[in-house]
Amino acid sequence: MKWIIVFLFFPFISFAQDWSHKISNAERELQLLNNKKDSLMLFIEDLKLGKLQEDLDKTGLPKLNPGEEVIHHLAYDLVYAEPYEQARWVAHIILPDVVRGNEGRTNDFRPDEKIKTGSATEADYFLRIYQPDSTFKYDAFGYDRGHLAPSADFRYSKRALSESYLYSNMSPQVAELNRGRWAELEDVLRQYVIRNKVQLYVVTGPVLKPGLKKIERGVHKVSVPEQYFKVALDLDNKKAIGFLMPNKECEYPVMSYACSVDSVEQISGIDFFAALPDEIENILEKNADPVKWVGERELGDVLPLRADSLPRNTYNSIQAKLYMGKNENIRVCGTVVSTKLSSKGNIFLNLDKKFPNQVFSITIFKDYTSNFSYQPEKFLEGKTICVTGKVTNFNGVPSVSITDEKAIEILNEED
Repeated sequence: MKWIIVFLFFPFISFAQDWSHKISNAERELQLLNNKKDSLMLFIEDLKLGKLQEDLDKTGLPKLNPGEEVIHHLAYDLVYAEPYEQARWVAHIILPDVVRGNEGRTNDFRPDEKIKTGSATEADYFLRIYQPDSTFKYDAFGYDRGHLAPSADFRYSKRALSESYLYSNMSPQVAELNRGRWAELEDVLRQYVIRNKVQLYVVTGPVLKPGLKKIERGVHKVSVPEQYFKVALDLDNKKAIGFLMPNKECEYPVMSYACSVDSVEQISGIDFFAALPDEIENILEKNADPVKWVGERELGDVLPLRADSLPRNTYNSIQAKLYMGKNENIRVCGTVVSTKLSSKGNIFLNLDKKFPNQVFSITIFKDYTSNFSYQPEKFLEGKTICVTGKVTNFNGVPSVSITDEKAIEILNEED
């Protein structure tokens, strides 16, 4: 009986060993393929970064001043301003690949070893104090480590993204700017690249000048800029634009801070895109049309009226937010960019920015529409008007409710 049992089990053992061998071989082949794929992906990334660096050096760099040295990294270049312990400018290219990038934040902040004089360090922004329970207590100096070339622009390459966390790419920004309009501006340019499928040359930096405040508690006494700039060039479509933002909370929409590249050059003292032929550079850098840089959702929006152009006790659509819930009658002026007649017969008018991004709205309830000699939702669209009333909070948006046309003054009725 034993011999029969042994004889019966031998084919089963042989059969199992055969399958195990086949599985092992298949797994080995798959590992080899994965290794080859990883190697090819790295090779392709190297090619793309090499092309990027060539294009950047050829077109994207500002003119160097005597004594300045370009520091090259995988996906961006910079010139370091030692007296201020930060970059004078950082130049990079936003590639269409950004739409497919899936690398996440690395947060591996570290000094830049390529800066011969030594870059800023963690101790210039905050102290990390070790605690008895093996945790850390953080003593911040009041500023964010603001990226000049944003990490999200490099999410197609883990290595390039990591290099964006070098302290040579940091500048002290107040949190309200870094996490507010500055972040929105970075996204505006990324979305432009994604929509238009072009590569965008970008140069970013602080406006450096003598007498700037310093972070005294920091090791290297990093200077705190009062303004930041960003300029962008779309070489394919022959467009360029500049931005200047103060180092504080910015109340107005991003495009309110748009300007010509020439304007940024005058304030920063930097000659951007100096490799372009003069006739092309001069045309591109003196013009700036914000409308050409926004998406379909923003088309039709307009900039708020300049506060300094309005009469006394008159406010624009952004300033109106300061009066929400104060129960004061104030005069607010702006351009009607979108209107809506609801199914219930109520009328909504939005000034300067369309729904759903409205910054100020006017409501005329159905019961009061008979007090108007015109149809407000049709007649007022596109007109610059002033409305007088009490500003209330309507889902976070400042709003005025009016009952007759006397509350509205049309500024450009002749049009």
